[in-house]
Parts: sequence; structure tokens; C-alpha cells
Amino acid sequence: MASTDQPGIRTVAPPLVPLTGPRVGDGETLRSVTLPGLTLSVRSRTPPREGLPPALYVHGLGGSSQNWSALMEQLAADVDGEAVDLPGFGDSPPPDDGNYSVIGHARAVIRYLDASGRGPVHLFGNSMGGAVATRVAAARRDLVRVLTLISPALPELRLQRTAMSTALLAVPGATRLVERMTRDWTAEHRTRELLALCYGDPSRVSPESFADAVAEYERRLRLPYFWDALSRSARGVVDAYTVGGQHSLWRQAERVLAPTLLVYGGRDRLVSFRMASKASKAFRCSRLLTMPDAGHVAMMEYPETVAGAFRELLTDVATGRS
Repeated sequence: MASTDQPGIRTVAPPLVPLTGPRVGDGETLRSVTLPGLTLSVRSRTPPREGLPPALYVHGLGGSSQNWSALMEQLAADVDGEAVDLPGFGDSPPPDDGNYSVIGHARAVIRYLDASGRGPVHLFGNSMGGAVATRVAAARRDLVRVLTLISPALPELRLQRTAMSTALLAVPGATRLVERMTRDWTAEHRTRELLALCYGDPSRVSPESFADAVAEYERRLRLPYFWDALSRSARGVVDAYTVGGQHSLWRQAERVLAPTLLVYGGRDRLVSFRMASKASKAFRCSRLLTMPDAGHVAMMEYPETVAGAFRELLTDVATGRS
């Protein structure tokens, strides 16, 4: 059911669709791409669909390309999609220069797009990936056709209390404290805590997907750079929040010319729902989709609804109604 409150803004109550899919799901493949100074793991649908416009998906803090599997499947007939593991996350090793800033991640995305020759792409970003995608779209307008941001990590003057624990990861030494405090936690416990933070309704996750998430968490905890990549990227997000002037993320948003779909969840515990209105005003050519029951990862909770909104935007762009 959907209702239109004002032009460009829709509020929807999407159907319940359980999240499913293993780390490398049916119809997916992972490949490693080596670039000067970094190596990126890239997830794509197989076989590739020739003739479709290219798309690139960028995950958030602590996430991976796997976060996009459900939406990539939904849009398999619409775009030739790839999802990248940012340096230090998923299956991508740390960058040679140790740069985990938002700008550093944006440069990695730009370098991949330049090297692959896939641009301009339909660019998707979630959370920290939303901030990264914003910088890419502002700095390299030639690389982005349409921008889709799901709970983008744009600066807030007052963080939600439920987001403070994530922000504290940016404090030097905090990760060691977290490691000590949680050393007796099982992977199952860690995964439940993460789902409670990111999902509007964690019970929507199927037992199979929960088991996959636990296995992936166990794998990441064994990586020697896991905590370093997490803490430095968190610090990069906090640093991006404090940058002023022309380089601030909000000023960057104002520079984006690509048609933009903004998606915000009413139960988001990390990015405040109240930022939706400010974002819709900052991006010049934007439309806002609000999802009252969604949390921080609407593309995982309600992939059908997000895919439908993206298709509507593409149709309107093609007909000149955007």
C-alpha cells in the first residue's frame, strides 16, 4: 500500500519478504580486481546480461558486497549489476596506503570505474557507502547516471543514542576495549546484536540467512585486519562529518546533478529518519521513499520495494518526468 503525501515523496508499507541467500548466492560470482595500490573483490550476476545499463553497489561500514545480493537479484533484468567490497571489507584486503577515509573509499570506487570502463553507472550506496557514493557523484559527474542512496551517512548535528556505540569505534583504542568486552561473545551473539541494530524487524531474517551471516562473521573475525579496517573506516565517517566548507558532505550533495533516489527507514537506529527531509532538499533532482517499518538496510529487508522505486525513477528519467 502506498500513499503520496506531496510531490516527490512517497510513504509505503511494503510486503514482508524474508532475506535469503548464501555468501555467494545462486547466479553470483566473486572475482578479484588488482589496481595500483589496492585489490578489490567484485560480486556480479552470472551470466552477464548484455545490453543492460551498468550498475555499481557500494556497502556500508562493516558490510560487504553480499549486502546487495537480494536487490541485485531483483534488478537482474534491469541493470548489469556489480557490487564491490571496499578495501578491508568482505573479500578485499586492506589498501596499501591504509587510507580508510570516505574520500579514500571514494577514490577506490572511482579508480575501479575508470579501470573497468563501465561508467557512467547507476550508482547505489548504503550508509557509509552512501557518503562514498555522494562524493563520487559530486566529483565525477561523468561516472554516474542515477544515484540511489539508502540511509546515507550524511552529517547529523545530533546522533541517535542507538548510533553512539558505532561512533565510539572511531575513538582511538576503543576497538581494543570492545574486543576485550566481547571476547566471550559467540558469533551467534554478535550476529544477533548486529541484526538488532540494522534491521527494523530482525525476525524477518530466515534461519538459513542467519546461519550464513554467522559463518561470515566468524570468517571476518579471523582476519588480522578486521578491527583495524572497522575502526579506521568509522573514524573516516566521523571525520567526514566534521569537514566544513566546499568539501562538506552536504555541500557535496548540492553538487550532485544525477537524478537521485533517497530511501530512509522509520526504524533506522543508525541514521535518523528526520534527516530524510534535509537530504531531499540538498540533492537537486531527488525523490524520497520513506519506509516506516524498515531499518538501516532497506535493500536487504525490502528488496522488492526498493527495486520498484528504482524502476519508477528510471522510467521517469527516460520519459523526461524526473
